[in-house]
Amino acid sequence: MTDAIKPLQLQGIHHVAIICADYPRSRAFYVDVLGLEVIAENYRAQRASYKLDLRLPSGAQIELFSFPAPPARPCTPEAQGLRHLAFAVTDMDCAVVYLESCGVAVEPVRVDEFTGQRFTFFKDPDGLPLELYEVPAEPGLVDNQRNQRP
Repeated sequence: MTDAIKPLQLQGIHHVAIICADYPRSRAFYVDVLGLEVIAENYRAQRASYKLDLRLPSGAQIELFSFPAPPARPCTPEAQGLRHLAFAVTDMDCAVVYLESCGVAVEPVRVDEFTGQRFTFFKDPDGLPLELYEVPAEPGLVDNQRNQRP
């Protein structure tokens, strides 16, 4: 008798990998501007590449890679593949003021027609679209929110 195959049980997003064009510039943006925690930073000589592991307060991670002469990412018009990376914030107005004070251009804040939540977009140094999505300040909600109306 064979054991039944159990369904896949994803637990969340562990990490997102980003390739940058200018490692020091992108490192400064993700660490100094966005405030992500550095877990590990390694130079891989065989690839002439850096790998920077960063952590968000929720535990999710971003791997920031550098490679010699990576091709540009199509941004406009939108292409197939990853559209953007969204970060949860509990105070949209404060987050926008902070980013703008750091010289980051932020689009006007909009309201999601389906969830009623506020959101906006900005870009990293390589033009990767990043989103801020406002969530209520409740313990565990950032990790567990399923885009439900409040």
